Amino acid sequence: MTDRTIGTTNEPEPSDSLKGFGEVHKAFRKRAGLTQEEYAPLVRYQPSTVASIEQERRFPPRVFVERAEHVLDAFGALKGAYKHVGRERGLASWFRQWAELEEQAISLYTFENRLVPGLLQTEAYARRLFGERLPLLTDSQIEAMISARLERQSLLTGRPNTAFSFIVEEHVFKRRTGGSDVTLRLIDHLLEASELRNVELQLMPLDRDVHAGLNGPIQLLETVENEWFGYCEGQESGQLVVDPKTISVLHMRYAKLRSQALTPGDSRSLLDRMRGAL
Repeated sequence: MTDRTIGTTNEPEPSDSLKGFGEVHKAFRKRAGLTQEEYAPLVRYQPSTVASIEQERRFPPRVFVERAEHVLDAFGALKGAYKHVGRERGLASWFRQWAELEEQAISLYTFENRLVPGLLQTEAYARRLFGERLPLLTDSQIEAMISARLERQSLLTGRPNTAFSFIVEEHVFKRRTGGSDVTLRLIDHLLEASELRNVELQLMPLDRDVHAGLNGPIQLLETVENEWFGYCEGQESGQLVVDPKTISVLHMRYAKLRSQALTPGDSRSLLDRMRGAL
């Protein structure tokens, strides 16, 4: 489900914690007698960002909260509300919140043991996945999702200063989702993407009997404010991770995964061998 889920009807509303922060922030801003346009320069953000946060459409960066706390003299109320933001399942329509952060990231780490990450999928591979999703999607929903996924992939080339790291289980390719031809084109696509200077791709080989990612996928990103976020996804749910202790654990696991996976060069060689076997 790693995509902007356009056209679906099963997305939850923004969490109560996110709504609560927006309302508290708005109350303190109005108490200070400031419009969004007057207030934005004081916290060094755009008025549109302030509006998005107050309307529960954007997750507030930690640095924003700290500046707001100081400017609005909020008695610790904003910091207190921020501690609870993002701990509920289904925060802000699941993956859309993460996708917004992705667009601002300077580092993005992804470990996947279920399927090829959305940023690396081909159209044919994505179409196969969406075509088998339950409940069944309409043709228009499938087309909207594929379009959104392919548009999102422009991050790889559109943000050359962002460091992308991907670790993917070897067995994901062994499954041959969509058939041999789709898998062959998929491998070609990954080999091409891995040639980008800002993209590092590693495979976790099947002969690694145990590794640090057995608890499931890991996604981590760093924003321009050098703030780290994580994202966890399951069946019909998603959760943004903001707790520093949890993010520290995810960093520890991802670092171990990097050492346990094949090197980028050896990963390309393995992809070449799998391609030749198709």
